[in-house]
Amino acid sequence: MTELSATEIIARYFAAFNAGDTASMLDCVSNDVAHHVNEGEIRRGKANFAEFCAHMSRCYKEELTDLVLFGTADGNRAAAEFIVNGTYLATDEGLPAANGQTYRLPGGSFFELQDGKISRVTTYYNLADWMAQVTGVADTD
Repeated sequence: MTELSATEIIARYFAAFNAGDTASMLDCVSNDVAHHVNEGEIRRGKANFAEFCAHMSRCYKEELTDLVLFGTADGNRAAAEFIVNGTYLATDEGLPAANGQTYRLPGGSFFELQDGKISRVTTYYNLADWMAQVTGVADTD
């Protein structure tokens, strides 16, 4: 069996994300994965990551496009840049009410890999941009 490169592992992870296939996403991460989200606390462990994925699937329908992947030569680090195309399906606690609003915003993720699995994922996007899009309040910049 040929070992996958960091970008191949990340491509598999994002293909599963776009397919709504949480089980395949979970296959890409280590048991002790550290999930650093844009806003909030670090989630540690596959079980907590699975809970997060279930929550996100309930509240949001997202597809990532314009995906560009980067990986280090040693295979231990990777990054991705993308556009998030989403629909806000159900109100997420502490956020505006959901009524099927659509949004489109740039995002990025950074990864650490160990033994062919994602051991850390850190995701960034502009929350103020998202809020402006789902509330209909234009960004004043």
